[in-house]
Amino acid sequence: MPDTKERGLEETGKAVCDVRQPSATLAQELTAQHHSKEAFEHTHSSPSHKPHLPEGEEAIKYGELVVVGYNGHLTSGDKGRRRSKYVLWKRSKANGVKPSKRHFVSDPKSSKAVQDSAQHSVSYTLSRNRAIIVEYQQDEDTDMFQIGRSSEGPIDFVVMDTIPGCQRSSRDSVTQSTISRFACRILVDRNPPYTARIFAAGFDAARNIFLGEKAVKWYSEDDIDGLTTNGVFVMKPVGGFTPSAKPGVWREISVGGNVFSLRESRPLPNKIHQIPDEDNILRDGTLIDLCGVTLLWRSALGLITAPSEMEFQSMINQINAGRPQCPVGLNTLVLPSKGSPNLREKHPYVYLACGHVHGKHEWGQSDSQHCTCPLCLKTGPFVKLQMGCELSLYVDAEYPTFCFSPCAHVASESTVKYWSQVQVPHGSQGFQVICPFCSTPLCSTMYIKLIFQDHTD
Repeated sequence: MPDTKERGLEETGKAVCDVRQPSATLAQELTAQHHSKEAFEHTHSSPSHKPHLPEGEEAIKYGELVVVGYNGHLTSGDKGRRRSKYVLWKRSKANGVKPSKRHFVSDPKSSKAVQDSAQHSVSYTLSRNRAIIVEYQQDEDTDMFQIGRSSEGPIDFVVMDTIPGCQRSSRDSVTQSTISRFACRILVDRNPPYTARIFAAGFDAARNIFLGEKAVKWYSEDDIDGLTTNGVFVMKPVGGFTPSAKPGVWREISVGGNVFSLRESRPLPNKIHQIPDEDNILRDGTLIDLCGVTLLWRSALGLITAPSEMEFQSMINQINAGRPQCPVGLNTLVLPSKGSPNLREKHPYVYLACGHVHGKHEWGQSDSQHCTCPLCLKTGPFVKLQMGCELSLYVDAEYPTFCFSPCAHVASESTVKYWSQVQVPHGSQGFQVICPFCSTPLCSTMYIKLIFQDHTD
C-alpha cells in the first residue's frame, strides 16, 4: 500500500480483539462466559455434524479443519465444539457478511453500529477521539465459520493450545493461552467451486471486532486494514497437497483478508509488506497457525485422494498377512489399527537407528534410552510403533511403511517426507519441524523406513 496515502498509522501495542489478561486463567475466563440465545442462533447447534435439510436434499461438504498433533482425537476426548477435527458443511441458511460502508466516529463503543447487536462491524481506533467503523451487511452468497479460544456462541470451532505428544498427559491444561478468543473467520462461497477465504479476527457475541489505538493498522483514502496481536499465519503447499508437494512460504493474513510478509517477531507492532499478487484463498493442504495451535485445511475435493478408513485398514491387514516376526522372540507381530485391543507381546517396536522391527524384548539394552539391534548391531532408541490414524494428514493413499523419529508414528513414505520439510511456527519468531500426528519435534534423522522380518529389502 503506497506510503504517500497512509495516515493514522499505529505501529505500537496490541489489538483489543487479541489482548490477553495475564492475571486471569482460562478456567476463570470460561466460567465467566455466558451464551445468549442470539449468539447461539448465529451458528448451527450441531458443530461438525450434517445440517438438517429438507427431505431429498443432500448435505454439501466444503472441507475439514484438522488440528495438527492429535491424531484423530483430543487427549481429553472430542466434546461439542472442541474437537480434533471440524467439518464445514453448507449451512441451511447463509450467514456470511461483507463490508458495506465506513465512517468516522469520535467514540466507537457508543456508535450506533457497534451498539446494534444485529449489525456486524469492525472498529479501527486511530486516536483517543477518532476511529473508523466499517459496517458489514449480510451476504447471501457465503457461509461464515469462526475459530478461536472462546467458548462463546459465535465460535464454531473452539481450539486450545497444542501440547507436544512427548510432554502430554490426560490431565494437561494450559492456564494462559496465546490464541485469540476470536482468532479468525472463514467465508466459503455457497456456490461451486465453494471457494474458502480466511480473515484475521472473528466477530464477538455482539457481532463486533475492535482494533484499539495501539493496534497495528493503517488507513488511506482507499482502504482501512489491520493485524491482530499474535497474527494469523497461513502456508500453502507448492504443487498442491500431493506426493510431490513442497512447503510454501508462511504469510500473515489481515482483518480485511489481505496477505503480508511475516513480522520479524510475531507480536512486533510494525507494519509489514503487502504481497499484492497473493490471496487469502484456502487451497487444499493449507496450514493455518493461530499462535498456539496449527490447523490443516483439507478441501472436500482434495480429500478424495486421502485413504479411506476401509482402504487404510486393508493396507494394514495386508502387511499383517505377511506375518512379520520378531527376530529375537520369534513371535508374530501385528500392526495395530483403530479400536484394536491391547496387542501386548504382538505389538511391534522399531530401532530408530536402522528401522528393523522387533517385538518388545530386553536384548542388547545399554540403558533405558538406547538398545543395540541384534540384526545390524546399530545402537539407538527402541520405540513402540504408533499408527498415524488421522488420514487427512496423508498426502497419498500408499502403504504405511515409514515412521517419524523419535515418536515412531507410522505413515506412508510420501507423507513422512512431505511433513519432514514443513517448518511450523513455534513461539514468537521460531519454527520447527514436527510430527503431524503428535506435534513432537523431529530429531535429525526425521524418519526411517520400517524393515520387517518378512520384508528385508
